Amino acid sequence: MSAQDLLIQLRQIVGERDVLTDPKHTQAYREGYRFGKGAALAVVRPATLLQQWQALQACVAANVIVIFQAANTGLTGGSTPHGNDYDRDVVIINTMKIKSIQLINNNEQVVCLAGATLNELELLLKPLGREPHSVIGSSCIGASVIGGVCNNSGGALVQRGPAYTEMALYAQINAQGELELVNHLGIALGDTPEEILTNLQGHHYQRKDIQAGGKGHDHAYCHHVRDVNANTPARFNADPARHHEVSGSAGKLAVFAVRLDTFVAEKNTAVFYVGTNDTAVLTQLRRDMLSQFKSLPILGEYIHRDAFDMALQYGKDMFYIIKHAGTANLPKMFDLKAKADRFAQQMPVLPPHFSDRALQFVSQYLPQHLPQKLLDYRQQFEHHLIIKMGGDGVNEAREYLQKLFSGSQNGAFFECTPDEAQAAMLHRFAVASAAVRYRAVHPDEVEEILALDIALRRNDENWFETLPEHIANKISHKLYYGHFFCHVFHQDYIVKKGNDWLALEHEMLALLDARGAQYPAEHNVGHLYAAKPELKAFYRKLDPTNSFNVGIGHTSKKKNWQ
Repeated sequence: MSAQDLLIQLRQIVGERDVLTDPKHTQAYREGYRFGKGAALAVVRPATLLQQWQALQACVAANVIVIFQAANTGLTGGSTPHGNDYDRDVVIINTMKIKSIQLINNNEQVVCLAGATLNELELLLKPLGREPHSVIGSSCIGASVIGGVCNNSGGALVQRGPAYTEMALYAQINAQGELELVNHLGIALGDTPEEILTNLQGHHYQRKDIQAGGKGHDHAYCHHVRDVNANTPARFNADPARHHEVSGSAGKLAVFAVRLDTFVAEKNTAVFYVGTNDTAVLTQLRRDMLSQFKSLPILGEYIHRDAFDMALQYGKDMFYIIKHAGTANLPKMFDLKAKADRFAQQMPVLPPHFSDRALQFVSQYLPQHLPQKLLDYRQQFEHHLIIKMGGDGVNEAREYLQKLFSGSQNGAFFECTPDEAQAAMLHRFAVASAAVRYRAVHPDEVEEILALDIALRRNDENWFETLPEHIANKISHKLYYGHFFCHVFHQDYIVKKGNDWLALEHEMLALLDARGAQYPAEHNVGHLYAAKPELKAFYRKLDPTNSFNVGIGHTSKKKNWQ
């Protein structure tokens, strides 16, 4: 089948308006949120699961590469083409029109179709007193539920571990090049692909059709993370223990739906803010709370003073937008921002990164947004930790922190008011985008942002990095933040203009290897990291002809992995 014949067939399946071929119209789908871009023959936007299947059938028959994409919010370019050196045409199938979320088993589980987002799931569950796997971070920027599962995304919540399920509906190309639909949802939906997909889309099944059991999250993680003496990380993307069909598949399967557990939302919670200039204090706190507390923390978010300062100056508008517009509107605002930038690119009089520059200009005139206590702690302490506890854990943490810091010169804590707790968490979220804003505003000073996503060993007491001078001299800002109890850190380095950032990355990864760290921890390899042997083997098992999301993890872009 020729490329033109394929386009005609795709238009017959989804309609003329939902097959995009003009590079100006496909740009938003071909470029990653932070990294990566490439060419594509077309972007296809099915509105139903059946259209998704039919479009996939046409692509397989035409021998093209297929990249399944939902919200395209990944940080490592894992849901876009990368470069123009593929041996076949690339078609992107974007699933964001397929939004349905179905509550089952007394709301204790959900079935999420291909384009459902974490934020939509959170809003659906909130009135029911329940929560999804992730309620901060990627949920705020519109990330999809299935994207999180496919990437074993971690998130901030200590008890729940990486996104994981063993119940999914997906398509796979077998070693003979044949497309197969696999129903492992544990729901009887019919026999043919057309029956299964139509019945699921319309929720045409009853309670008796749903099998009990099944694993909808990583039940063992809450025990696993407590082992502070283990010489391995708590979680990382290449961990074979959390690879199962769709989970960790990174686009090497075509996913139509997943079945996941939901969680009871803790009603009695408190947030504690800790500051210290001694990393050993936080090391002791982490080990004690994980190994000795009856109640695990809900979350524990670390921020270094330099990251605090960067977000203070370059994340103020993000803080205000989330606080006053709410997370439900944030995906739309990101979309408007992207459209403004694409428009500005066509206007030579406007500078690159126009929207970021405009927002930064406006933010200078916004009033101070952080409570005074947070600013005071910034003056006093280099290391900051936000701890959220629930239930009996509130008193447990309160008594422990009072004893730890009683008469101590090594740090302090305070229990946040609701406004202080909200401000602390919004500020922590703003850190992640602050480096991107800095680069946009200072293009003459910045070569690139080197963003590492690492998992340290659970017994590693030397968690705070000290870089060799010859590396540190090439970096203007080092931003450290992350999920402290899981020992997962995001380390963003703003590389000074004129330095080879890729060579610098290789040096840094060698340092991490020497420390026994694993990377990436939760953003997956995308096109930024090289997949390790176990992960490559998993990808080859899922996609023996190398037809889906080709080239991720620096793997072959050739048919049949040649």
